[in-house]
Amino acid sequence: MTVALMWEARALPGRGEELLTWARTQALAGTPLRRETLHAPQDRVLVITWWDADLDAELPELPEPDKGLVTRAVHRWRFESVQDDDEDGGDGDRWRE
Repeated sequence: MTVALMWEARALPGRGEELLTWARTQALAGTPLRRETLHAPQDRVLVITWWDADLDAELPELPEPDKGLVTRAVHRWRFESVQDDDEDGGDGDRWRE
């Protein structure tokens, strides 16, 4: 199974480039299948890492940046990969309870 970890933070006004540099230089305790860093308006930074693991596996995550760099606590989400309709031949009903 592939799990994607998403990490999103918003920098204090004018500190977006600093937050972006901080996020890009953070090492993880393991090597993900893939890692991508994105930025958006309002000095937001998003880091997505993909791992070959179960959804509830213990995985290394980016830490909280210094409170003087961000406007709020980091938001974090986990997602598991699912097949697209054209790959599984099904009706797209893949929700799990």
